[in-house]
Amino acid sequence: MAKHSNERFKVLKNLEDAEGFRCVDIFQRPDGTFGFKEFRRDPEDSGRWSLVEDFSYLSYATESEALSAARQSVPWLSAAK
Repeated sequence: MAKHSNERFKVLKNLEDAEGFRCVDIFQRPDGTFGFKEFRRDPEDSGRWSLVEDFSYLSYATESEALSAARQSVPWLSAAK
């Protein structure tokens, strides 16, 4: 599981789209709260992940709450099954 930033978050889930060009990381902070970020990977960037949307300012008590919020906030993720 790739960690996309140098922050001290522990990435628990890395959810990619079917093409492998977008992903959402569900992470846990050192204080025990949870959050998420959305990334994309473009061929012209040599496959490096780039931050698309930083939702890390939002905080959730559980991993499940963070995942639910990510599905509501990231259109492609809510469409993926």
